[in-house]
Amino acid sequence: MRRPRARLTLAASVLALGLAGALGGAGLADMATAQGKPESILPPGFDDPAPAPTPTPRPAPAPTSGPPPIARPAPGESAPAPGTILPGTPPTGSAEAPPLPSITRDELARLPSLEELESMSTEELDQLLGLKPKFDIPPGARRALTRVGVLAVEEGGLPPLALAKQPPALVRAALAGNRGPMVSRWGHILLRRALASRMAAPEGMAPIEFAALRVGLLNRLGEHAVARAVVQDIDTANWSGALTAEALRAYLGVGDITGACPAVRLQGSEREDGEWQMWQAICNAYAGESALAASQLDRALFRGVAPRIDVLLARRFAGAAGRGQRAVQIEWDEVEDLNPWRFALSTALGEPVPPPLMQAALDGRGGAYYARSGALLPMLPAAERAPFAGRAAREGILSSQALIDVYSAVHADPAAEGDADTHAATLREAYLAADPADRIAAMQRLWDAGEAIGGGDGYGASVLTAYAAARIPADSAHADAAGALIAAMLTAGLERDALAWREVVEEGSLGWALIALAAPGDDSVGQGALDGFVDDDESQRARKSAFLVAGLAGLGKLSSGNADAFAERLGIDLARQTRWSRAISRAAEVNNPALVALLAGLGMQGTRWEQMTPLHLFHITSALRRVGLEAEARMIAAEAVARG
Repeated sequence: MRRPRARLTLAASVLALGLAGALGGAGLADMATAQGKPESILPPGFDDPAPAPTPTPRPAPAPTSGPPPIARPAPGESAPAPGTILPGTPPTGSAEAPPLPSITRDELARLPSLEELESMSTEELDQLLGLKPKFDIPPGARRALTRVGVLAVEEGGLPPLALAKQPPALVRAALAGNRGPMVSRWGHILLRRALASRMAAPEGMAPIEFAALRVGLLNRLGEHAVARAVVQDIDTANWSGALTAEALRAYLGVGDITGACPAVRLQGSEREDGEWQMWQAICNAYAGESALAASQLDRALFRGVAPRIDVLLARRFAGAAGRGQRAVQIEWDEVEDLNPWRFALSTALGEPVPPPLMQAALDGRGGAYYARSGALLPMLPAAERAPFAGRAAREGILSSQALIDVYSAVHADPAAEGDADTHAATLREAYLAADPADRIAAMQRLWDAGEAIGGGDGYGASVLTAYAAARIPADSAHADAAGALIAAMLTAGLERDALAWREVVEEGSLGWALIALAAPGDDSVGQGALDGFVDDDESQRARKSAFLVAGLAGLGKLSSGNADAFAERLGIDLARQTRWSRAISRAAEVNNPALVALLAGLGMQGTRWEQMTPLHLFHITSALRRVGLEAEARMIAAEAVARG
């Protein structure tokens, strides 16, 4: 049996108004009489009012201008016949009355039924009756769409008008064509900076489309927190369908389920898919309409608009908003796979995902999503977040300091165990051991366990030890570890600490190559030292040497003659042109850093450095240097040699 609603539905309101008009004043008087006269509780005499004074006669007021008084029959006179127009009475003929609004048969068929009206939320009723404005904020507080983003120039953002005069088709291709992720950690950081910058859309492209393309790429990179910040810079009334879809992905990625409620409630029934209906129910629950939310989720479960586990998670989450909600038992037995909705809600609820299901998701094709999202979810235990955070740091999503904070939380957790706890204790030793040799030995153990820390090529361990490596004094006694120490320092951009080893590293060694690339300026590299590095290179297909030559040439630290000679020796062609190379070179010629950053990101797609070519590295470093992004170019080139 349906519970009575606290407010009248639309149909009930119309029925009540009709009955009131039919009953008239007599019906209201009978209702008042039926209530009975209230009795006074005051002592006798207190409720008897004092006699009113006799009013003093006053002269009649002077006539004023206005409509003539309506004539009324004097005592003894008969009332005028029906239909007689008296002076001052406006005409009431049917010809002068305004016409009633017409309604077509199709419009009548589209009206909701009583059952549908009862199931509507306040927001949906307002939208049906046209009472909901398009904007939910006053005009003075609305934000313009001329520049969208969260990073101003003063905060390190790129120039706001850098893309305003660029062809929309080129910008659209650079954003939509980048499927992410980046092979380079520093390339990822540069692209994130460009996407988060407060910029104007290219002329001929709608600002909302420009924002949706940027947010979509941020989501594909795993930058869900930055994507959420960008969409929150835009009034929800301006969101398009594409931007709304990307915004919901960003909110799920950071586990902020209720953060999307302003847009979900404002857009109402714009979408009808199962996830949208569950989100509507959750938002209704947190808006104080718990009974409505429960009925919506019951219907969703009965009609099968979404898998049972998804609806049960939504019901548990919505139940946390109100009183008297039913207990919900989450059953994973028949669940065969994980999806972003299940991962976000189960994590937010503290409902553990079965380890086999979680491991299968991480090993699957979309496993990278859960690692990147899990690194951003503070509700996960630190020991569980640690491997996710290692991967996120390796890719550039988390900084070195953020990764160190995660392992510090692991060390402070008495319940932590396993690899994460072991790595946290080793990291503490890398910082606090009295002998620098012992600290280097602790870091070496972390580097050897790099696959467990961040997966892939183990570069996450280098990010983890960046600041510990910077604490090692530049001493020839530690020259053997100089290459790994310098590589770790450069993951966090600690070039000043790395350059302190300039006089310690042996010419032609890995440490020398990294310093040659990371050092600011255009100091030319001699042929002899480069010869020694190439001769000692044991990487597959001499990839480190090829990246070193391409990076030095792109940074202007290698003469054209030496660049051609070493390129021929290594079997690479730095003079070859492609459509992409011509586009990024042209962007550098017109000094457009934003377009260069987008095109550089397009050229660094991939998950392994084997997918990166020396030709791409040469054009990327050369273009970045020419538009004033030399620091990023030096870090990308050094990373290529360290990971090649």
